[in-house]
Amino acid sequence: MVSSFIDTLDQFVQSGPLDRIRRNHGLEHATLHVLAARLPRTPLAGHSDSGGFWIIGQASLSDVQKAVDDALRRLRAGESELAVHPNCGTNFVTSGVLAGVAAGLAMFGAGHRTRDKLERLPLAASLATLALVSAQPLGLRIQKRYTTSGEPGDLQVVSITANPRGRLQAFRVVTQG
Repeated sequence: MVSSFIDTLDQFVQSGPLDRIRRNHGLEHATLHVLAARLPRTPLAGHSDSGGFWIIGQASLSDVQKAVDDALRRLRAGESELAVHPNCGTNFVTSGVLAGVAAGLAMFGAGHRTRDKLERLPLAASLATLALVSAQPLGLRIQKRYTTSGEPGDLQVVSITANPRGRLQAFRVVTQG
């Protein structure tokens, strides 16, 4: 039953618009890895969708163009690990969900009084901490299998444009394929 569910989920995320988002997400992460190596200690962020992705941070258009080209070349050369990033939202969501469920389970069956709930607080904190420790490798696995792809396939960069946002720069990378 579980195996059948996982097979169905795999087929779903590897088809149509979701696959395009996964490939864009992988290229976004690879670009962030390349930029981080070239611009150390520069805060950067990204966001992907079916039409491409955004890179946000203090960088130049030239920096981003070179990083996107290098990232795509490296993914095509087999460096699929670049598609997984430790600061991905997938990791944060995985951590939040697991910690929330663990803390909720700790409170299950606690009495109605505030004191009853406070007595469960150490258990809730302990279970949430264990959940957070478990979430780190799980979030990376979920990224690798479901939310990103290290195989760009026929993905091509159509354009890269700078869109200033106050003191930050936002760069829109449009893809096709």
